[in-house]
Amino acid sequence: MDAAHVAVAVETLTAAQHELSAARLPLALGSRETGEAARNRAIGQLRDHVIPRYQSLDAPLLAVVGGSTGAGKSTLVNALVGHPVTRAGAIRPTTRQPILLHHPEEAAWFQTNRVLPGLERIVGRRAGGEGDDGASRPLPSTAEQNPALAGSLVVLGETSIPRGLALLDAPDVDSIADENRRLAGQLLAAADLWLFVTTANRYADAVPWELLDDAARRDITVGVVLDRVPAEAAGEISSHLHSLLAERGLDDARLFVVEETRLDEDGMLPPTAVADVKDWLTGLASDAAARSEVARRTLAGAVDQVAELSEAVLSAEQDQLEEAEHLADIVERAFAQAKDDVSDAAQDGTLLRGEVLARWQDFVGTGEFFRSLETTVGRVRDRIGAFFTGKPVPVKTVEEAIETGLHAVIVDSAARATELVYRSWRATPAGRGVLDGTDVGRLSPDFSERTGAEVRAWQTDLMELIRTEGEGKRFTARMVSFGVNGVAVALMVVVFASTAGLTGLEVGIAGGSAVVGQKLLEAIFGEEAVRRLARKARSLLEDRVAGLHSAEAERFEALLTGVRDTVDVEKLGRAVVDTRSLVATRRSSAGPREGGDRA
Repeated sequence: MDAAHVAVAVETLTAAQHELSAARLPLALGSRETGEAARNRAIGQLRDHVIPRYQSLDAPLLAVVGGSTGAGKSTLVNALVGHPVTRAGAIRPTTRQPILLHHPEEAAWFQTNRVLPGLERIVGRRAGGEGDDGASRPLPSTAEQNPALAGSLVVLGETSIPRGLALLDAPDVDSIADENRRLAGQLLAAADLWLFVTTANRYADAVPWELLDDAARRDITVGVVLDRVPAEAAGEISSHLHSLLAERGLDDARLFVVEETRLDEDGMLPPTAVADVKDWLTGLASDAAARSEVARRTLAGAVDQVAELSEAVLSAEQDQLEEAEHLADIVERAFAQAKDDVSDAAQDGTLLRGEVLARWQDFVGTGEFFRSLETTVGRVRDRIGAFFTGKPVPVKTVEEAIETGLHAVIVDSAARATELVYRSWRATPAGRGVLDGTDVGRLSPDFSERTGAEVRAWQTDLMELIRTEGEGKRFTARMVSFGVNGVAVALMVVVFASTAGLTGLEVGIAGGSAVVGQKLLEAIFGEEAVRRLARKARSLLEDRVAGLHSAEAERFEALLTGVRDTVDVEKLGRAVVDTRSLVATRRSSAGPREGGDRA
């Protein structure tokens, strides 16, 4: 593999790792747990094995020794080395950090964070110092004895380990300790090849086969050590295990049988018991072409798995995005309806009922004034001055009545929208999840106060609108005689006037109110200007109401900010496509796997 291809691969995989790390699954959906597990596995695979292996294709192979509790992993490792280097625990599970054995001349490959960067290195030393012959070595302290060692990796240089290969003794894959199981899975995912240890009476257990199935999917090189096999049953048991391996796609896995043997006083197996295993490992280590084949084949399978896991994360994120859009749509529709409710109330005559209507009548005069009102603009202009020779109710009372009525409509519409969203979200698992611990089911404590301020601000907007419209025209005197506030109130009445929402006597009264306001404004500004002013007044009101509703809607929308947007999810999608392309390239260049002899 040339340097250019390696550089492209590393860049592609680093980008995939970045996008996977950025993935977020905050909503309680069915795919969340699967997506989170897939994301963590993919990131771990990239970090611990795939990217480091691409960056150092000529590094020694990492062979991880894994297996069930009590299968004899540590005893096997000690036998391969030739003396005790790892602790075979009598109490199950043995809680400890993993131990990595390498040739002393290859320490640089493993004492750094090249692989398994998340584990702190603890470098082992010979018992007698620099001049020691290495015949004995103190057993490392366990994490159980020293909690500070948890999450660490003991790295030991050992001359009996061949150059080109390192041996890592992992915790039990079926440990009752969650941390041990997690760590065992992490170490196996970082391996170039597995040395999987099981026993004659436990080789059909479910947990080991889950891991072996994963090895088959990853196309990883596997050696299976069948330990503690009674001599008389070796042929039958090994034949059965061969068939099970073949059924699971591991027909090319090497199988080694270690017959039941008495351990010596140091707890060691005789060298002959593990000779076949040691010869196989030494043969791989000494053959550069074989090492390269194992590393590249495992790498191709690992990249393939990363692509599959990334697709699972992408699917989960797309589910998140769809659900977030659904929840956001509930918010949008509820507050759109609230906006329409206010708009309808502001145009169908609803706001001219009751107190507003009474105060407007008091302001402009009695019912006789309506009946005697001439319909021509000129006559209305004549009557404006005459009207103010009396003592009408101050315009402030009309403004306050309008403020109260409009305030009530806006608050009521927002409260209905808030309750609707809350109930709708609570009906979904994702919605319930984000709502728990919040108080968004009620309007903001200051909503009423802010609504009052916005209504008053709108009334001020209309007065400014009136001043602007009359500026520089000859209507100033008429506006002064009637009052800018009075003209603005008339404009409000025109905005609110319609008989659609009124019945009975209200129709005639409100209709008359609208006529007075309309004719009054036409007398001052002209018919076309009045239509323009009414449209602008409605628009200003809608804008202020929209601002109030938007602030309440944002309280719900803020709960969805943990879900990434479409653009970010599409970035993960592109990373998945790029990783898939890399898989195709790796597969085409890897060539066929060579079959291996079986014991």
